[in-house]
Amino acid sequence: MRISLAAEDEVAADAAPEAAEAEACPIQLLPQDVLHNVLGRLPLDQALACRPVSRLFLDALSSLPFLSSLPSLRLLALRHPRAASAPHPSLHAFDPSFRRWIRLPLSFLPFPSASPVTASPSLLYLWVDSVPFPHSIDPASKSQTKSLVVCNPLSGSYRLLPPLGSAWSRHGTVIAGHGGSVVIITELAALSYAPCPDRWLKFPLSLPSKPRSPIMMAGSVFALCDVGAPWRSLWKLFSCGIADLGRAHGWAPIERHEWGDVFDIFKRPRLLAGAGGRQLLMIGGLRSSFVLDAPCSTVLILRLDLETMEWDEAGRMPLEMYRCFGGGFSSPLEAVAAAAAAAGANNKVKVFGGDGKVWFSGKRMRGKLAMWEERAGNSDGGLWSWVDGIPECPEGMYRGFLFDAGFISTP
Repeated sequence: MRISLAAEDEVAADAAPEAAEAEACPIQLLPQDVLHNVLGRLPLDQALACRPVSRLFLDALSSLPFLSSLPSLRLLALRHPRAASAPHPSLHAFDPSFRRWIRLPLSFLPFPSASPVTASPSLLYLWVDSVPFPHSIDPASKSQTKSLVVCNPLSGSYRLLPPLGSAWSRHGTVIAGHGGSVVIITELAALSYAPCPDRWLKFPLSLPSKPRSPIMMAGSVFALCDVGAPWRSLWKLFSCGIADLGRAHGWAPIERHEWGDVFDIFKRPRLLAGAGGRQLLMIGGLRSSFVLDAPCSTVLILRLDLETMEWDEAGRMPLEMYRCFGGGFSSPLEAVAAAAAAAGANNKVKVFGGDGKVWFSGKRMRGKLAMWEERAGNSDGGLWSWVDGIPECPEGMYRGFLFDAGFISTP
C-alpha cells in the first residue's frame, strides 16, 4: 500500500504541471522574445495599457531596453498650471495621430504645485518651488527660489535641477535639447545647464532687443529680435551655437540680400521647428499693407531651409478659419473698419508646436484649437483642421509645446 501511494503521488506530481500547462493561456507559453515582438507592434500607450493584464505582461513591459525600443508618442502638451496642482495632478496632451486627448499622471512628483514649460525627447520640464540653496545664482532671492524638475511621466522618475531665483521662472524662456541640456533666455542674460557638471552657467546676452520665441535646433539657438524704432517693429533672425553662448560674438544675424522684405510682411512673428530638424518655420500675422498698425488679413507660415537658406510659403490660414479668431476681411471697407477697431479688439493668436505641426489658440476660440500639419515633400499649403474637446480648460488662450513621450531618456 505504501508503495502504491508513493507511485500515485509521483504520478500526480508529474501530471500537475501538464494540467497547469493545459489550463494556461496560450500566449503565456510564448518565449519572452516572441512576446516582445508581439507587444512591440502596438503603439506605446496601448502596450503600457497591457501591464495590468497579467504578471507575465507586467514583467515583459517593465524591461527598460524593450520599452526604449518602442516608438515615442508625439504629443502636444498643454501648459495648464492648475492641472499640475490639482488633487490628482496630470498633464493634458493631444495625440494628433489618433486625434485624441490623453492624460499623463504627475502625482509621483512630491511638490505642491508644478508648472510644465517645455520638453525634450522623453523628458518633461516643470517649474516648482524649492528650498533655499547656498550656491544659488541669485543670492538675494534665496527666499523665493525656483527649480526646474526634469521627469519622465511614463516611468515616474524625476530629478531636481539646481535652484534659481524666481525672476528666471517669471521672465525666462526655457528651451531643452538632447542629453539633458537646458537653456533659459531672458532679455539680458542666458543660463546654460548640462548634467555634467551639475550647475548653471550664466552668460550675458549681446542682442539688440529681447529675443522672441527662441528655439533650439541643430545644435544652435535661433531667435527673432526687434531692431526697429519704438513706433514700428523690424524683425531680424539671429542664431548662436550652444557652445558659443559665452562668447562675445556668439550671436550673429542671419540675413541675405535676396530675402528682401520677408520680415516686413509679418506682425508679431514666431519661430518653430519644421519637420526633419533642418527647416525653420516663421509664423505670424500677414500685414494687409505696410501702413503703420495695418490689420492682418490672415496667418502666414513661411519655411526656411537651413541648407539652401531659401524661404518658401508653407501654409496660409483659410480666411473662414481666421475669421473665427476675430480677424480677416474681404474688402477695403472691412480693412478700414478693422484698422479703426484694432486698438479695442483683441484678436491675438497664440502659436505653439514644432516638427512640422503648428497649433493656434485665441481668446475667442473656447474649447478648441486650429491645427496645421506640414506634409512631407508637398507644397500644397499643408492640412488645416480644428481640434475640439480640450479637457478641463475653460480659458480660451491656451499654450503648449511638443512632447515625445517615451523611454528613450530618463532623468
